[in-house]
Amino acid sequence: MRDFVLATDSSCDLPQELVDKFELSVVELVVSVNGKDYKNYLDGREIGFKEFYDYSRAKAEIKTSCPSPDAFREAFEDILKDGKDILYLGFSSALSATTQNAKIVAEELCEKHSDAKIIVVDSLAASMGQGLFIKYVFDEKQKGGSIEEVAQYAEETKLHICHWFTVTDLMHLKRGGRISATTAIAGTALNVKPVMHMDDEGRLINVGKARGRKASLHALLEHMKETAINPKEQTIYISHGDCEDEVKEFAKLIKKEVGFKEVKINYVGPVIGGHTGPGVVALFFYGTHR
Repeated sequence: MRDFVLATDSSCDLPQELVDKFELSVVELVVSVNGKDYKNYLDGREIGFKEFYDYSRAKAEIKTSCPSPDAFREAFEDILKDGKDILYLGFSSALSATTQNAKIVAEELCEKHSDAKIIVVDSLAASMGQGLFIKYVFDEKQKGGSIEEVAQYAEETKLHICHWFTVTDLMHLKRGGRISATTAIAGTALNVKPVMHMDDEGRLINVGKARGRKASLHALLEHMKETAINPKEQTIYISHGDCEDEVKEFAKLIKKEVGFKEVKINYVGPVIGGHTGPGVVALFFYGTHR
């Protein structure tokens, strides 16, 4: 049985130490700030996370783009040259063409390398939800199963990765087409914060609203209470838009009211952050359903 590598893209927002631990091959998305392109490296080598959010607060023009087929081709070819197969866990196809580009290249390279296997799994996830999904798949891989067995596990697991988040500035969601201008203006005036999640089709869905920041964070916690499976035994992930101190306090509240084995906190990277803005807080955990 040939060995295989887990591959993903930089929308997973994992810290570099977990990229190393999971032995990931990562293909970078691109963020454009005031017309200048930066690769969204997970270690922030081209544009730092605080630097990016400073641009965002200054209302810079921000655009994002998925990796090109050439970027996938280069990354996948490097792995195949080492005699290894590839299990790619990609950014939700409902939000980006990233996974579709990976599929195109995978089919092309499997025809070129008849002995190679490249399996593409649409995570239907984003940010550290995608990262948490990768963690579960890595843990399964460590048990020694075949690429097909681990891919099947991934398909069975992905809809248990719960995504709940809230934002501070509704105008970023308006610019990204997630809410209407009328809703954004009215919500801002009333200090209304949306409570959103990722649905079973990998789309960002507004499912509620809260009056003020504290109430919106409590709403995320309440959703965790409703659906988390054995939370005290879980590693949970929290990502944020440059509000780390606030998120650390939020983690303490979760620990007190629900519990968890471990928490990993990291930035929402520039690609996702370009659409959610500074102050976004996202909570990810394993649950009965999304």
